[in-house]
Amino acid sequence: MKTYFIISTLIVSAILPRPCSAQDTLQTSQILDTIYANNIKNVALFFPGPIRHGITGAENFVFTYNREKEQYFGLLQAKPGKESNLLVINSDGSVFSYIVSYKASLSRLNYFIPKSSSIGNEKPRIKDSIQVASKEIKINNKDFYYQKFCSYLLEKNQQKGNIKKEQKELELRVENIVFDSDELYFVIQIKNNSTLDYDVNFLNLSTVTRQKGKKRSLQKLYHEPLFRHYMPSRISKNETVRLVYVVPKFSLSNQRRAVLELNEKDGERHIALQVSHRHINNPN
Repeated sequence: MKTYFIISTLIVSAILPRPCSAQDTLQTSQILDTIYANNIKNVALFFPGPIRHGITGAENFVFTYNREKEQYFGLLQAKPGKESNLLVINSDGSVFSYIVSYKASLSRLNYFIPKSSSIGNEKPRIKDSIQVASKEIKINNKDFYYQKFCSYLLEKNQQKGNIKKEQKELELRVENIVFDSDELYFVIQIKNNSTLDYDVNFLNLSTVTRQKGKKRSLQKLYHEPLFRHYMPSRISKNETVRLVYVVPKFSLSNQRRAVLELNEKDGERHIALQVSHRHINNPN
């Protein structure tokens, strides 16, 4: 299974704890260094410890790093727009924070960041309600991460094979399957070529196993999405919609296949798209 380098675009200020101490007051008020980037060249940042987490505050900046195997460097790119910030946390909890800004012409492409540049450590130095609140915020931000990464996948518009089915002037297509952490992201397109609106009853993802023997049967296992991005309740006539389903990671044997089923509410239009085990087991 491929290692996938992902882009994190969470808003930083929502997840940082603020321990009350004189040292932290000084860190909050200090002037942050600015790192410049553009969308033509990669700017490489080398840290004193392996990167465990890296996030930017705006979607026109992307910071990629290896989430499967912690490494010491990440790559920064930027599109024209307002400046933002970059937060990086090493495996030992060291926190690094920078202002990031777009610049058409770059004079520096590599940054070797010393340990002394750390603004502190993510672990609070006091045991009170701040520590508990910090843990709760990180949990709640999981959906926010899904939302941002799903938006990135829709914008990237990457294709994986020709996985589609057309039936009764409807087209159901799986554009891409992406593996990140312990989840699979299914990028789905639904096209309504008919003259009637389509009210969605359900869009289900299941795996099916064919049982051999005298009485052949199918065993179906439904995969409940962890997150749905842009799931519509109605697809208007001549409209095309794109959405993302996030499900726990799974793999299939050659005797099994995934099935994506779209069913119409108070109607008879139903379409089932089979997805080969090869696509499931080899995501982007």
